[in-house]
Amino acid sequence: HLVESGGGLVQAGGSLRLTCTTAGVSTGWFAMAWFRQAPGKEREFVGLVPRSGNIPYYADSVKGRFTLSRDNAKKTAYLQMNNLKPEDTAQYYCAADLWDGIKTAETEYDYWGQGTQVTVSS
Repeated sequence: HLVESGGGLVQAGGSLRLTCTTAGVSTGWFAMAWFRQAPGKEREFVGLVPRSGNIPYYADSVKGRFTLSRDNAKKTAYLQMNNLKPEDTAQYYCAADLWDGIKTAETEYDYWGQGTQVTVSS
């Protein structure tokens, strides 16, 4: 059971930090990822932190602007988003899976949150 929070409305160039908590289970068990879905578009991969290490992997569209991290003691994963652009507007979803590796397809994740809306105004 994953719960996202931290979404909202922000101007272009601004920042937001999304959080994803895993109720009752340490994030250390899971590869943690973020996806997003804009209206009328397919869900797309944003980034992930593998279970086996702490070296995040990012989609090219967010590289250099977004930072993923996690605190297993707090059972929480984070998505820090800086220099936001209007094209970053989407519903953002946290995903988790017990199997590790660089996985960018949504079908590779078994656990999902309900999503949190991020809107970036120009």
